[in-house]
Parts: sequence; C-alpha cells; structure tokens
Amino acid sequence: MAGALDGIKVIDFGQYVAGPLTGMLLADQGADVIKIDPPGGPRWDTPANATWNRGKRSIVLDLKNPVDLQRARALVKSSDVLIENFRPRVMERIGLGTKTLTDANPKLIYCSMPGFASDDPRSGVPGWEGIIAAASTTMRGPRASETASRPAYTAIPIASSYAAFQSVVSIAMALWVREHGDTGQCIEVPLFDGMFTAIGGQRIINPYPAMPGLGGTWTGQFECKDGRWVMFGSGNTNFREFVKAAGITSWDKKGLTDRERLFNDPELAAEQERRIIELFKTKTAQQWENLIAKAGSECAVCRTSAEWLKHPHARESKAVIEVNDPKLGTILQPGINPRLDGTPGAVRGPAPALDQHREEILAEIEAGPPPASTDEIRATLRSALKGIKVLDLCIILAGPTCGRTLAEFGASVIKIDNPNRDTTIAFHNSVNRGKRSILLDLKSDEGRDIFWRLLEGTDVVVQNYRKDRIAALGLGYEEVRKRKPDIIYASLNAYGHIGPWADRPGHEQFAQATTGMQARFGGDGQPQLQPHAINDYGTGLMGAYGVALALLHRQKTGEGQSLDGALAYTAMTLQSALVQGYDGKTWEEPRGQNALGSGPLHRAYQASDGWVFLGARVVDLPALSQVPGLEGVEKLRGDALEHMLEGRFRHTT
Repeated sequence: MAGALDGIKVIDFGQYVAGPLTGMLLADQGADVIKIDPPGGPRWDTPANATWNRGKRSIVLDLKNPVDLQRARALVKSSDVLIENFRPRVMERIGLGTKTLTDANPKLIYCSMPGFASDDPRSGVPGWEGIIAAASTTMRGPRASETASRPAYTAIPIASSYAAFQSVVSIAMALWVREHGDTGQCIEVPLFDGMFTAIGGQRIINPYPAMPGLGGTWTGQFECKDGRWVMFGSGNTNFREFVKAAGITSWDKKGLTDRERLFNDPELAAEQERRIIELFKTKTAQQWENLIAKAGSECAVCRTSAEWLKHPHARESKAVIEVNDPKLGTILQPGINPRLDGTPGAVRGPAPALDQHREEILAEIEAGPPPASTDEIRATLRSALKGIKVLDLCIILAGPTCGRTLAEFGASVIKIDNPNRDTTIAFHNSVNRGKRSILLDLKSDEGRDIFWRLLEGTDVVVQNYRKDRIAALGLGYEEVRKRKPDIIYASLNAYGHIGPWADRPGHEQFAQATTGMQARFGGDGQPQLQPHAINDYGTGLMGAYGVALALLHRQKTGEGQSLDGALAYTAMTLQSALVQGYDGKTWEEPRGQNALGSGPLHRAYQASDGWVFLGARVVDLPALSQVPGLEGVEKLRGDALEHMLEGRFRHTT
C-alpha cells in the first residue's frame, strides 16, 4: 500500500541496532532502503535482523576496495537519505564523509548516530548499549538513589531505539523542509544524547510531596491466587466502580478508600497496602484483569513477550504482525509504527538474503543517477515547522511529548488543558516547554466553540483520549475533518485504536506489563518497571514522526489524514531486538534485577569504590590485556574470563 515515503531512496550503512532500526522505520513507510553490508554480512548475526531488514534491498560492498567504494558513492549520489551509526569521523576516513557526499549531492540528508557526539570528549568510545546506559544513569532506574550500590542491566536497547526514533523524526522533518526548495542537511543523533528524551523528566525537581504507601491510588504489581502478577492502578475516575466490582465497599467506613485521609495518615495507608495485597490473592491474574477491565479501571497481567506475541489484541491491533521469512519461517514481529490512515505503508517483504539484489542495484548504478532537478536549491536557516500550527489536547507524557517535539522543530503549539482537572499536571515543565497555554472546558458549549475557532487556522491536532472518550466530546477525527478537510489528526493512546482493547484505559506501567517488559526486568521474581517511562516518551516521538510524514504527504497532495500511535506499538518497537516469535525460538536474553550484562565483555563489574561497565569484543582482548591489572585476559574465554575480570576489577578503583 502507498506510504508517505514512496519515491524516497535511502542508503543504510547501519550495523547493530540504531542504524538498521532507523532503516526499518523508513522502509515501513514506503522508502526504498538499500542495505549495504560488508563481506560476511552484518556485524551482529541475530534473529532481530529479520525484523530490522524487512522490506529492504541488499548488496554487499567492501568499502576498503576502491571499486566498491566508488559504487557506494554512486548510490549515495542518486539517493535522498544516508544513515550510519559508526563513531564520528569513521565514514570520513573511509571516504564517505559528509562534505564529500553532500558536495556531490546537495539534496542529500545525511544522518549519523554515533554513541557520543562528534564534539564530546568521549567521541572515540564505542557506543555499546551498556556503555550508554552506564553513562546516562539508565542502569539505576528512576527511583534508585544516586548512591544505589548495585546496577541492573536491561536487555532492551533503549538508547539505540531512541536514537532511531529521533533520527526518523529528524529525517522526516528534513524531507519536509527540502520539499519547500531547501537543500539537504546533516543530522547527528548521538545515542547518549538521545537517552535524555527518556530520562530528562526525571531530572526536573518535583515540588509535590510523595504519597505514602501505595500512594492512595493503589498502583503497583500484585501477586494473585495463581502465583502470577498483575499491574493495577485505580487512580482514574472509575475508582468507585472498581471498589464495587471487587466487593470492598465496606472499606469505605474505615477510610481505606479515602485518598485525602490516606495521603495524611501513614498508618492508614500501611493498612490499606496490607489489605489490597491480600485482596489480590483471592483471584487469578486473568480473573482480575477481566473484572477490573469491566469496571473501567486499569489492570494488566504481567505477561511474557512470548505470551503477548500471541495475544488476540496484539494481533488484531497490528502491534504484532506475521512475516514469512525465508530463514526462520513464519515469524511474529513488531508491526508498523506509527500507523497512518491515508498512507499506511506496508512491510513489503521479509529481510533479504545477503547480497540478494546485487545485480539490479549494480544495473541502477550503471544507468546513472536521474537527471538533476532544475529547481533552485537554497540553503536557509529556519525552523523546520515554522508556520505550522498545532492544537495539543493531551495530558501526562506521550501526547504532550509529541506536541513538545513539534514545538522544538518550530511549530506554534497551543496546549489546551481542562480547568476542572483536579490532579497535578505531571512533568509539566518537561513536556510542555515551548508551548502556549489555554484552559478550555471541552465539555461545555463555550469551550467547544473556542476550540472550533482555533481549529480554523490549525494544521495539526494531537490528542490522547481513548476512541470512545474523544467521540463523546464530538471532537473525533471525522467531526474535525468535516470542518478542516486537510487537517492532520494524531491520536495516541495505550493499546491502539483498533482491536478488543481499543477503548481500554492504560498508562506506561500497563504497556510495560502486558508486552513483557516488566516480566523481563523482574526475572523470576516480582515484575519490575523498566528504568524510565520509555513507552510514553517513545510514543510521543513516534507521533511526531507520523505528523512529519503526514505533512510531507499533504505538501505533495493537499490531503490531510489521521494517524495512530500507541504505547503498545512503541513497546514492541523498543523490544524489536528480542521479540521475534518463530518455531525453535529460545528466550535467552539477560533477565531480572541481578542481570549485569549480556556476557563477560559486555557487563558491569564491581570495583573497590563503585561499579564500571566494560564494553569490548573478543578481538579487543589483546589490547585489553595491555591495561595494567588486566594482563593475561586475552587467553581466557567464557566463565573463566568473567571470573578473572571480576577479581581484577574488584581490587581496582
């Protein structure tokens, strides 16, 4: 099916996670992505390549060979986008640096994703996922103290994924600018910098006191009758419905459902916590999920990723799709994210065999690039979205992050908030910076009248209501489109807008629970939240990507459209290194709070005064053995190597 990036040609030099994932996100939206691999294939041989390389074409080029180097240059000369995730200046040394290639192709958008920025003193350090996690505090989590003694390693490549998210947003914005007659441009998205989209909100001082116990909202993981766990939260407007459904209205008399009293009475909050822990042990996890969903509150079984891949909602909502892979057979993997209604894109095929398209790509090189455009190309310094107007109806994190991202690219964003909302606007200073603010009661005639007047000059609406809630306000896509046919309407929610859970409430914690994130990070014990609100912030970025794609399509056709993003979609994209379901699949990634890494050369080690993270390859062992205190490590492998390193690091600062 047609994609917003139909006709866009991308050269993908990426390896490991960030580069290939960026290429996949572009290919899913219609781009012709040519994957260039070295002789022997990708540097990381992983089943995840079946996801990251889907829909691409493949050619092997030895960039140390002058003939192949010239072929690579010829490909780039006829392309729109280049993506790579090597360390700074590596491509320049090869002969594929930004100046060389953009001089030859002024309309080229050149996107680099190093571990650390080119002007960072650490720019020469390889950007292994664990290295970035250690440098950005991700191994300590949002609630850990700054002096927490033991780190915990998550197998989810958060930094690489966020670099990919920010890269596709930036590439789409650059294509939008280029469509207005500007040149291409160079983009740098370091993995370290990208992480701060996910963790920045944690570094803003919160002036509001913490709630005692379970916070008066009963939010947390609870063990059930069958030994399984659920993530539960009743902090929404359907709290009373849960109390009735659970048969605990008698708790009212003791104040155990009175949030104000619970906030001010630690002893009462402690009793509430004890009681609710026992309450959840009276039913199975699935029984609680069904009962609480019927009551309109939030609950999710803490599933494994293997269970989520086969879940009816995952399949019907297209959070999970099926691809027939020539190597692995029928494979379940993450679906397209985000989903655009007018230009839905498609997975155009499985990952290609290595060098599968060599002859046709060489023939294209031989034919030469298409005739150069005679249109004037200008280089102007301006914000990408200058002149674009956005109405942001969102609350909490995902939706406001989308609006904030659009504002960062120059859009004029008006944040519409409810004057009657009785809860603190969490993370306001983080997600609403750069916007203008207005309070409107959209349930009132006066509030809706002002909204319709604001809509007249608007290009984009972003909202994160559930489908039934926004329709009840009369502000759904169909109603808005009648008044503004070319509107771009972004809808972001927990589980997507199709499938049996489309109208089910949910937040970050529940997307983590149902898609396997919590089970993975908790291991064999209690499920645990991942270090940060990675689905929320990631969904905001993917929403901004969808808006940029829709703007690009509208510029070419005049057509507006709606687009959907969801925490569950983003959870699958974030776990794309792990969630391939096929016959013979083994789930062997690091799990649990005791995980320190993925092997002896990629893990945290305790030193005499703290912890350090080691990132290296087997080929690096001779160099590592030259480090004082690590002599002899080049002779060891496996457990013996790990034990030696543990001992050596423990006695060194």
